[in-house]
Amino acid sequence: MLIFSGALVGFSIGLTGVGGGSLMTPILILFNYPVAIAIGTDLLYAAITKAGGMYFHQKRGHIDWKTMGLLAAGSIPVSIIINIFIINENLRGNESFSEFLSSFLGVMLILTASVMIFNRHIQHRLSKEEKSKHQNYYHFLRQHRSLLILILGIVLGICVTLSSVGAGAFGAAILFLFFPRRPTKHIVGTDIAHAVPLTLVAGLGYLFNGLVDYGLLLALVVGSLPGIYLGTKLGSVLPEKLLRTVLIFLLLGLGVYFSLAQVH
Repeated sequence: MLIFSGALVGFSIGLTGVGGGSLMTPILILFNYPVAIAIGTDLLYAAITKAGGMYFHQKRGHIDWKTMGLLAAGSIPVSIIINIFIINENLRGNESFSEFLSSFLGVMLILTASVMIFNRHIQHRLSKEEKSKHQNYYHFLRQHRSLLILILGIVLGICVTLSSVGAGAFGAAILFLFFPRRPTKHIVGTDIAHAVPLTLVAGLGYLFNGLVDYGLLLALVVGSLPGIYLGTKLGSVLPEKLLRTVLIFLLLGLGVYFSLAQVH
């Protein structure tokens, strides 16, 4: 079942670009893995699976390394601080902190689904054809873009380390707002490039705290690799819009469930 789950999530990643932390961590919790184990294992799973995507985009020149560096300058230190002073100090034997992680995961799932709903509409509003209507916005971006990217990195460091969610659809959607005229492939490539070191550092923090299941990690990777390949191959055949809609409703449902449910 775990290998099949890895294949299913991998298929979603290959087809829509969404599904890593957004689906894997909730699935593991539903399989009765402790919240922290699910998050920690999924973080390393994400680092492994996204590394291939990073290599793919780097070969094609899709990565903006300056933006990636600014994101990492904000996210990596925050992730290390959270692991040392929050995860390590509060997790063991602290039931209320596990409940907090579960609720935070739920909020991030709802936020990710909401971003997926409004993302394309916002991109259209900020398209080249409508640039004249948004002169003040573009001027603000030119003045403060680097600072905004650094702040986004800090936010992603918090979100990803505490939930394993945020390094995909959520992070990419905000980057689209910061670079409204940049090609989608460059936004996605930069987002993936940043996700690899962030999930790796966050995952290693959980690993050092004894919160990673190696057998589970292996099963997920074994299942996801053919799933990603199949999803990529079928991306031009299957109705992506319909599948994204199904995924949005699934994320919303899981988000509401984990926001309200208590961890026992």
